[in-house]
Amino acid sequence: MEVDVDQLNVVFSTINGVVWGPLMLILLFGVGIYLQVGLKLMPIRKLGLGFSLLWRGRRSEADSRDEGEISPFNALMTALSATIGTGNIAGVATAIALGGPGAVFWMWLTALVGMATKFAEAVLAVRYRQTDSTGNHVGGPMYYIRNGLGKRWAWLGGLFAFFGAVAAFGIGNTVQSNSVADALTTSFGVPAWLTGVIIMVLAGAVILGGIKRISRVAGKLVPLMAVAYFAAGVVVLVLNADQIGSALGTIFSHAFQPIAASGGFAGAAVAAAIRFGVARGIFSNEAGLGSAPIAHAAAQTRNPVRQGLIAMLGTFIDTLVVCTMTALVILTSTHWLDGESGAALTSLSFDSALPGIGQHIVAIALSIFAFTTILGWSFYGEKCFQYLFGDRAILLYRILFVLAVPVGAMAKLDFIWLVADTFNAMMAIPNLIALALLSPVVFKLTRDHFAGKTVLPGEALEGHDPKA
Repeated sequence: MEVDVDQLNVVFSTINGVVWGPLMLILLFGVGIYLQVGLKLMPIRKLGLGFSLLWRGRRSEADSRDEGEISPFNALMTALSATIGTGNIAGVATAIALGGPGAVFWMWLTALVGMATKFAEAVLAVRYRQTDSTGNHVGGPMYYIRNGLGKRWAWLGGLFAFFGAVAAFGIGNTVQSNSVADALTTSFGVPAWLTGVIIMVLAGAVILGGIKRISRVAGKLVPLMAVAYFAAGVVVLVLNADQIGSALGTIFSHAFQPIAASGGFAGAAVAAAIRFGVARGIFSNEAGLGSAPIAHAAAQTRNPVRQGLIAMLGTFIDTLVVCTMTALVILTSTHWLDGESGAALTSLSFDSALPGIGQHIVAIALSIFAFTTILGWSFYGEKCFQYLFGDRAILLYRILFVLAVPVGAMAKLDFIWLVADTFNAMMAIPNLIALALLSPVVFKLTRDHFAGKTVLPGEALEGHDPKA
């Protein structure tokens, strides 16, 4: 069995090196910057408006003609439930351990351009969504590729759906349960198999209820867990206040120059800082992956741009708030120089400031983050599977997804991370191509919206609907 795992490691390492190579960096930054420029930095300029719409979107817009299954607020919470997960705790630590402090800068940059990407994804998701045989709204990259670009591009939508359905078992399932099992074993001595079974039972009770149950749980858990984790981080930073300036300086200085080996830290080149910063940033906030628009397509709204303004907050909250908090906690301690990585590094960093309780805070936060990520990604994978095999395949996918949880809890973490990282990139490629080709639609809808003219889903957008 070990031989098979080693062979798979070689195969996925080779693929990973290709899909996370220069092409991915060009696609992610190129498309993101292109969208930001084309939108005239609107996602950054209208950040306050986005938060205002989010608050008002706790219920559907006051219009009886609104269509959708969940409120705009819960659509974002569902998307955040999938993004705020192990990437915010273990992923940030891994980026620092492998790429040095400079990796945090590249995570930030990925988030800034990613806000435009996430905005465009949600706008297109609502614009080109449709209803399935049960009357529920479905959307996302596979639909805006097929319905926006035309039938001759349907193969690209199918490719995204395949990658998404498979990737959900990695980024949104086994990676999450594995990280929780590792954290609970380290902090509380809970056996990995028991953690897997408990998560499977709890997740199954929610997942089998569909998007409405998932969004209700996410709408309550996500704000609570994000605020609690942020508050714990603030306490640590207050205690380590004298180190914050040095930590920020290290982030900026090593974003553009290599960092030498020190203690247990092996050192890192600038290329490593860029690679791991971008990879873990995308793993965390998922901008460009095409996952979040699947949730936003179910929002109760008739206005694609309004939902886009809400959607872009996901990247801001996930990376520029939660991930930054984790990074500063790690860098204001000295444990990142000890050779530790993943959740263990974050746990040690919290515990150095809060002895005896820091590691327990991280273990609990990680468990809740990962649990909600499993819920959100179950919906993403399900919609991709539904696109490929029809409405009747939904129940089968839900059952398989739930059964995979305990398997992931007992698997090898390094291999699981590698697989998840690889399929992340493979999902992103079809989506980014579609975003670039459909960008005129996004720009037109956005201009019309801020000019006081809203083009609703289903209405013709003259000269910008390349259906064939």
